[in-house]
Formats: sequence, C-alpha cells, structure tokens
Amino acid sequence: MPAQTADQQQLFHYTTSMPVSVAWLRRWFVGALVLICVVVDGTYFYARHRVQNALKSAQGFTISKSDQGRTLFKLQASKAIQFKQGGRAALHDVTITLYGRDSARFDQVYGQDFEYDQQSGNVTSAGEVSIDLQANPQGILRPDQTPPKELKNPLHLKTTGLVFNQKTGDAWTPAEVDFRVAQASGSAVGARYAASEGVLTLESQVRIAVNGATPSTIRAEQATLQKAPREIVLRRARAESPSQRGQADEVTLFLQDDNALARTVATGNVQIEARAQNRVPSGSQVSAHKLEIKMKPANLVENAVLTGDVHLKSEGAQAAEAWAGRTDISFAGHNVVTKIHAAEQVRLLRHQASSDSKTPTLAAENPASAKHLRAMTQKPEAQDVEMTAAAVDFIVANGNRLARAETIGAPQISLLPNGKQGQTRATADKFTARFDSKGQLQQVHGEANARVVASALPHSGTPEPDRVSTSDRIDAYFRPGTGIETLVQEGRFTYTSGTQRAAAERARYTPADQMLTLTGSPRIVDAGMATTARTVRLNRTTGDGFAQGEVKTTYSDLKPQPSGALLASSDPIHVTAESMTAHNSPAIATYKGNARLWQNANVIEAPTIQFQKETRTAEAESASGQKVSTVLVGTDKNGKATPVRITSSRLSYRDSERKAHFEGGVTAQGSDLTITSNQMDVFLQKSDLGGRASSPVQSGSLKSTGETPVPPQSNGAPPTRQLNAGEGARATPAQAPNLSKLEKIVASGSVLITEPNRRATGDKLTYTASDDKFVLTGGSPSIFDTEHGKITGVSLTLYRRDDRVVVDGDSSSPAVTQTRVVR
Repeated sequence: MPAQTADQQQLFHYTTSMPVSVAWLRRWFVGALVLICVVVDGTYFYARHRVQNALKSAQGFTISKSDQGRTLFKLQASKAIQFKQGGRAALHDVTITLYGRDSARFDQVYGQDFEYDQQSGNVTSAGEVSIDLQANPQGILRPDQTPPKELKNPLHLKTTGLVFNQKTGDAWTPAEVDFRVAQASGSAVGARYAASEGVLTLESQVRIAVNGATPSTIRAEQATLQKAPREIVLRRARAESPSQRGQADEVTLFLQDDNALARTVATGNVQIEARAQNRVPSGSQVSAHKLEIKMKPANLVENAVLTGDVHLKSEGAQAAEAWAGRTDISFAGHNVVTKIHAAEQVRLLRHQASSDSKTPTLAAENPASAKHLRAMTQKPEAQDVEMTAAAVDFIVANGNRLARAETIGAPQISLLPNGKQGQTRATADKFTARFDSKGQLQQVHGEANARVVASALPHSGTPEPDRVSTSDRIDAYFRPGTGIETLVQEGRFTYTSGTQRAAAERARYTPADQMLTLTGSPRIVDAGMATTARTVRLNRTTGDGFAQGEVKTTYSDLKPQPSGALLASSDPIHVTAESMTAHNSPAIATYKGNARLWQNANVIEAPTIQFQKETRTAEAESASGQKVSTVLVGTDKNGKATPVRITSSRLSYRDSERKAHFEGGVTAQGSDLTITSNQMDVFLQKSDLGGRASSPVQSGSLKSTGETPVPPQSNGAPPTRQLNAGEGARATPAQAPNLSKLEKIVASGSVLITEPNRRATGDKLTYTASDDKFVLTGGSPSIFDTEHGKITGVSLTLYRRDDRVVVDGDSSSPAVTQTRVVR
C-alpha cells in the first residue's frame, strides 16, 4: 500500500508541525495567563495600599511594589480622582509595567480610564486596554526597572471592559480580546480568570491567524488555561491552511513546570486533511477518535498515537484507504517520522485507475487512433488491492518516503473483483512490502506457507472452479497504477483448478496474459493426461498448456474401444517430443520435435504429431526431410505376425474408423516385402481386447517418478525394459500378434511392390490380409522377376501364399496368362 501509507505519514506529520507551532501557542496562552495574574495582583495591591503608597506629584499618580530590592511592578497614572460618593475612585492615563520576581519580564498594560468600586471589590476598565508582553532575559543582571536593550516583536493584546474583583481575585471581560505578533494575530470573545482554580477561559470564538508563506487559521469554540495541572484545553478546535486542515472536539496541551509542552491529546472526531492542487487534484484525510502526541526536549516529537476507528483516505491517481484500531508513529531527529505501527484489525485498500484513463486526450482528438492504441496495448482491467493483518509495521525513509512494510499475524492480500475478473486472495505467515523511490508499492514478499486462491467469474451462468496454488515463498511485483505485474511462487509449488493439477519448484504468473510458467521438474495432470518437461506454461483462463524441452506425456484412464484398432487398448498411450501445445476445446495436443506416440507395440514417429484423446485420432507431418514413421503389426507370407513400418509425409488416423491415411512418398516395409506409393489407406482389424480399463493418473499425486516411458523399438520390437506403474505397459511378444493387425491396404499413385527377386508396379494397389492377396490396376500394371521376366496386363493379382500371379486383359489384350513363378 504505497501511496496511502505515505499520505498517512504526511498527515500524521502535519499534526505535529502545523504552520502555527505548538511552542508559539504555548507562549501565547501562558503569557496571557501571566498577564492576567499580574493585573490581578497589581490592582489588588492598589486597592489595599492606596493610602500608604499614593503620592501627589506633578507627574501624576504612582504605585509600585518591590521584593528584595527588585521592583515587581509599577503603576503610573497621569491623574487620580479620590473616592467619590459610593466609595469609588478613578485613574486616568494608566500604564502598568510588570517586571516579575526575577526581573525577566517587561510587560506593559495601559489604558485611559479605570474605576474601582470599594463595595463590590471590582476594578473595571472604562475603555480600551492594551497589553504588550515582552521577555527580558537579561533583566536580573541590569539595574532595577531597566528596560530591554531592544523590544523584539512583543505580543500585543487589546480588549475592553476588563473587570477584576479584589475580594475573589477573579477577572473577566465579556468583550472581544484581540492580540497580535509579527507572525500572527487573533481574537476571542469573552475571557474569565478564576483565581481559586488558577484557570483562565477564553469563552468563545477563539481565532488565530498566522501570516507567512503558508497562511493558516486556528479556531476554537473555547480555550481554557489551567495552572495545576498545567494544561491548555481547546474545545471544538479547527486548524486550516490552503493545503491542510485538522479538527477535534477537544485538544489538550499538557505543559511541564518550565511551560515546555509535554504532550498533546486530541479527542472526539479527530480529522486531518491534506490536499495538493496539481494537474490532477489529490489529497488525503485521516480520522480517529483520539490523537496523542508525546514531546521530548527542544520541542521535538517523540511519538504520536491514533486510536479508535483510525481511517485514512487518499484521493487522486493513487487512491487508497486504510483502517486500524490503533496507529503508533515514531519520530527521530528533528521530528522525522521513522516508523508507523498499525494494529487491531488493520485493513489497507488500494484503488487502481481504469485502463481507459490513459488515453483521454488521444480519444478526444482522434477516436480511431485511440481505439487502435487500446487494441495494441489492452490489458485486463486493473483490480483494487486489499490487505488485512493483525498488525503492520511501516518503515519510513528520510521522514517522507515509505520504504518497507511488514505484517504481523495472519495477513491476507486480495485482488478484488472488478466485473471482468474474480477475486484473488494470497496468504502467508508473513508479508514484507518494499516501495520505490516515489513511495509506490514495488514488491511484496510472502513466507512461509504461501497460498493463492483465484476465483473465476461464472461462465455463461456456470460456476468456475477456484484456482489454488501453494508454495514455500511468494513474490508479487507491481507496476505503478496497474497493480500486480508478475507473481512468483517458489519451493514445492502446487496448482489445482478443477481436474487440473500441477507441481514444480518454481512458478511465474503474469496477469496481463494469464500465463502460469512452471520450471524445476514441472509436472501437470489433467483428466488422465500427465505431462513433464523442462518448462510448462499454462493459460489460467483457457486452460491451454504449453510444454518445452524433453516433453513426456502419458494418457491413462483409458477404456478399451472394441471397435478400434491402433489405439483401442486400455493400456496407457505415451508421447515424447521437444515441445507440446495442448488445448481444452477441443482437447487436442500437438507435439513437435522428434515426436513419438505409442501404445504397446504400435508406434508413430514424426516431427509433428497432433493427438486427440477423446476420439483417439492422430495427425502427423514430416519436416526438414524427416518422415512420418508408423509401426503396425502385419503377417509375412508364412502367416507369422511381423511388424510393418510405414513412412510418409503425412498421416491421419481415426481409431473409430480403423483407418490410417498416408500421403507423400509412402513406404510400407515388412520383413519380406516393401510397398511404395504416393498415398496409402491402411485399414486395421478390430482389436481383440480382453483387458480392462487402465488405471488413471491420480490427480492428487503430482510427484514424478523420475522414470521415462520407453517406446517399442522402431522395428516394432517391445521395449528393452519394463515400464514403471502408471507410465504405460510394455508389449510382450505374446501381445504383439493381437495388436493392430492389417486388414486391408489401398495404395495409389506410382505403386511399387518389392520382394526378393521380384517387383510389381501399377497405379493402384488393393491388398487384403485375409487371403494375402495383392491386386494391381491402372497404368498397365506389370510384374518382373529374374527368372520369368516381365508380365503386363490390365489387372495383375498376386497371391503370396502360393506365389500365383494372375494377369487379366481387356478387349485390346484378350489373352489371359497365368504363370507360376518358381523360386
């Protein structure tokens, strides 16, 4: 979750480094508190000592108080009117200077008129009162009442109707209180100081406006300053700048004895918002029930804690959301965020942009070009990414960039459904995420017990099976803005989808093309078809498979086909090749590169073989001078079973028809006879099947035995060793006579029959195995042997069992010659 966590860190940092610094707020509130207390003390002193220290002078009226040789304060008035009827007194043009007990202050209060009511004890300003707060750190080292060498931007306050009660020590004003310094100004309506509790309350409409490069405003419905414990409380507080905003029902600042800020607590409806106005507007918001910030010396933040339904929302190009019960933020150096710990049902949600949003300008200017571009670059719609965990640690680099995130306890990462793709869920004991230099998610590593469950959307209303993979480790690689680019699983990888099973040491999945690539002794099993190779690729959407390098396939779970022949047995069918391409609809596999298919003693060899298990059909083609080779079982002239090897350019075989069609330089070679032609149809006898169905490949057993099924030798002889269980049966000599016996051959085009000391030619040959008879027709068939020479006719029939040859003529050649060839 790269963008959302970076925004979260930025927002948390905002709470601790607002344009209005916490130190400045502390100075203002504490200064105001000291001011009120001094005004109270000064007026109270005047009320009790008006006779002892009142002096008539040309300069006016002066009151002062000292302690241990240092002046605490001095009150000066240009004119004093003694008690009137009712016990009142008035002072005019008053200036009060406060030095403090350590002479560290030079605060001044001045106004035109003050009135004292002896009966009620109230001292009231009749007009406007101005207050300047100024520190004087060198005051104790200089003569008494010496002002600072320079006045550095004093805090200036102004109000009216200020009332002090000398009996209770309380002070208040219902009027507006204004204040200003060089960098800020503000106001509040109504102020009250309760002496017994030592509490100052700014009663309403508290407002602070901060000047500078980034102007901002702080507002509160009420502010309270308390001496013991030393606290400042803001109620319904809000802070706002052009790019940031924050609020809470109540904010409490806890001060140390030296007035340094110890911690800040915001409670109730805590909300923080940051917004950036770029070409594409973006922003983020954080909300929680409570925010607590702990400080350390030098006004530095030690940590911050958000609790209670913590929620982050980030908008813009990297839209995201996050939820947690608690979030702890650690700081180092000068308020630099180093770590964010989210706990209590953590949930992170990353929204992905639509692929259509990448070409809006082009679409507006040239719709045809935009459509072509989308067609060239179209990828599956991006899916939102969700992560859940008991807790997550986010490691922040340089205080502003998310570098790493680690889950704690039962994590899960999900790609959410988007209408075109179903949900994908990944789990592991632990996930570690890494982010790029821009804080965007780059890689997620999971270990151990990794598991991925991908749910497909229903197809034509029919539910699809889940695709489940497991491994020791998992790595997801992300492309910014588009989601997962590659998913890699390593260590004892397994895959299951319906009847399909796969196993390997390593798997690589790319969502863009839905391809799953297996390496490291890969093995895939599907509906009685087991394949091994150096590399296997599987399309998870279509179920199509591709294998490369030392491909070995075994088709099992076969039922005997009484009407079949070449591939009718229930024994396994084996195929080896350099590569394989398998499709599901229909279920056809194409093998290339020294391909060999066999069942028992029946063998097909070719550069390319296409095989369909359900119909038991085979198509084979030659390439680069390498012929298609097929081994069947025939009989010699003595009736003994013997292998027949047929080579050609192409072969088509359908077991239900028991017919093999050969084309292109066809040669059929037996033990004592060879036939060549342009094309040849070979019809086979029905198999004498007394066996049972073969054992299926167990879908749950994916471990390869390491053994390779061995085909019969190219001359039709049985394998040189017995095969392992589940990898096919061997054809014993006893079985061979009962397998795929020739029934009939029909050859055409430049037919040539060759036997020892004899050969025959014609355009068409029909051979029947039942009587071992050859019939040549077309193109003036002829036969030649070394003893009797050449015989030609319209039709020529050779009976091999008794070596008779019958030559038939037509009207142009009425003679019929029968000859017996003695060899």
